[in-house]
Amino acid sequence: MYRIGVDVGGTFTDFALLDEAKGELHYHKTPSTPSDPSEAVGNGLADLIAEHSIDPADVAYLGHGTTVALNMLLERRAPTIGLLTTKGFRDVLEIARQIRPHLYDYTVTRPEPLARRAHRFEIAERVAVDGRVLHPLDLDAVEKAARKLSDSGVSAVAICFLHSYRFPEHERQAGEIVRRILPDAFVSLSSDVLPEFREYERTSTTTVNAYVGPRMQTYIGQLRDRVTGYGIDREPYIIHSNGGLLSVDAAATFPVRTCLSGPAAGVVGAAAVAKAAGHPDILAFDVGGTSTDVSLVLDGRPLFTSERSVAGHPVKSPAVDVNAIGAGGGSIAWIDGGGALKVGPQSAGADPGPVAYGLGGEEVTLTDANITLGRLNPGALLAGRMTMDAAGARTAVEKKIAGPLGLSIEEAAIGIVRVAASGIARAIRSVASAKGYNPADFSLFAYGGAGPLLASDVNDEVGCRRILVPREPGTLCARGILLSDQTFDFVRTILGRATEKGWQQARDAFGELEKQAEEWLAKDKVPESARAYRRYVEARYEGQSFEVRVPFGQPIDNVSLEAFLSAFHVEHKTQYSYDIQERHVEIVNCRLEAVGETPKPPMESTGVGEDTSHFSDTRTVHFGAGGGWLDSAVHERARLGPGNQVEGPAVIEEMSSTTVVPPGYRANVDAIGNLVLEQNA
Repeated sequence: MYRIGVDVGGTFTDFALLDEAKGELHYHKTPSTPSDPSEAVGNGLADLIAEHSIDPADVAYLGHGTTVALNMLLERRAPTIGLLTTKGFRDVLEIARQIRPHLYDYTVTRPEPLARRAHRFEIAERVAVDGRVLHPLDLDAVEKAARKLSDSGVSAVAICFLHSYRFPEHERQAGEIVRRILPDAFVSLSSDVLPEFREYERTSTTTVNAYVGPRMQTYIGQLRDRVTGYGIDREPYIIHSNGGLLSVDAAATFPVRTCLSGPAAGVVGAAAVAKAAGHPDILAFDVGGTSTDVSLVLDGRPLFTSERSVAGHPVKSPAVDVNAIGAGGGSIAWIDGGGALKVGPQSAGADPGPVAYGLGGEEVTLTDANITLGRLNPGALLAGRMTMDAAGARTAVEKKIAGPLGLSIEEAAIGIVRVAASGIARAIRSVASAKGYNPADFSLFAYGGAGPLLASDVNDEVGCRRILVPREPGTLCARGILLSDQTFDFVRTILGRATEKGWQQARDAFGELEKQAEEWLAKDKVPESARAYRRYVEARYEGQSFEVRVPFGQPIDNVSLEAFLSAFHVEHKTQYSYDIQERHVEIVNCRLEAVGETPKPPMESTGVGEDTSHFSDTRTVHFGAGGGWLDSAVHERARLGPGNQVEGPAVIEEMSSTTVVPPGYRANVDAIGNLVLEQNA
């Protein structure tokens, strides 16, 4: 049987194939198709089926990471949506939190609300914070609003009433009316999407869910058709922002949970690989075609956040804590009005892509700079499947960057690399310092197609102890999908002091949540032996605005109040470097993560190392101030195995990426096939 992980990126769509019978992993990349991402998925599946002589009926699992929801928010491609809310709360999306997006830059503004004011309707109804109905729902007002939205051609409606996390019945009644009048509309209820307190964040998350819903449903239909068209009789799974997997039906209902789909899979993969290699504390960075994702992993566990901004819109949903910047292989190099060299955030993407792709691209990119410097194979990429126009890249660097700045071609190309590396290094240092950590105490984990290319340049500014590069780093997000479990979060808001009475409320809440989780696991046909639960209590000191998530691996019935308070103080100190043990603690939310465990691919290396004194090729590579043009060994990574060592200057090539080993560095292959780069003493 076979298991397949697919990650759709802005430039390439990546695949990881596990042959369960042989215990072997295979990797593949194909150019993305932005107009219909499912087309690239179909192209790659066809390639894998043909290359490995796979009977489609033997595909037992297909997991998928998607950028559909994120791209819709970034590009604002969908029409406006409707919003029904409690009387007096029509403008909550615009009032927001009165916090400036950027403290000193007045040109940075909030994005326009996804629901225009003309399509936002107040409904007379009121529920108290304890769930008591103070004013019944005005059914006539709901019907009138729904008819006006129908006349306006609105195709999606969000419904968010005050305190519906305590009493959802009003939202459900309104939803029934809207579905009757707009039978084809996507209807999103906040009591389903985010049954938690904080009105603004709940409204924002629900409107985001409604905004991306219709397009996500269309895409999932296209994906299903592509998959079944190749004879694969398995429902695909979609990875969501917390690094777990959703059924396609759940993803179609809660698409807001997929906004950070691909990046989350990469962090899951990075954490698992690094921990297996004996390096549980890492600063991971993924340089793709259009962006770089940076994350911190402690003791083999990714950090999580309960809220983040996606394209300027607050989304409150558990997610792997990933920070993204606009720097990738396709990022465009340009000169600003003051004559300074910049790289990104604009990207050439997959179509037309960098000049070197020969597809009509005219803007110089980071990829063109690396081709010009000889760091990337000037003849071809993707194991020879993608030819490069090295001369065109060099000419473009000279015309667009070197000439205007009065630099040599090499100086211009090195400048592009250094500017990009510096921006990535700043993001990595920021992620570490925000949590009170010193990068020197971590290993730098480089992945993505361009991560290993830039790893040594980035580490010159970050200062980690070593650099880890996994096998086929350009497909690690797809590999991470094979390492992910099915998960779904269930939550209940408590908002009570952590006393014996409050702790009993938390225990009762978990009992109800476990019943919901069991129903979900049964619906998704997860075997009893594969079921697990992760429990979290989100709490804060009284007077604080935001909470800390305290994990529990055992049922809460077995945990005393004193044990919870002790765990909370420890977790607070871990995250914020202090605790206040004399302060009262408030329990905010009880969260249960239901888990359906999946088989995992092997971590051990299957390769056998060859004598590295023999290599397939040499070429001259430019290392900037590190030595200029130097004759460098070019190694095929597939021929390297545990115990092999490569001395710089060298280049290590594989299908999905290229690792640069500068002078003064050495690269060792560890027991599971990772490259470990360290500077010579």
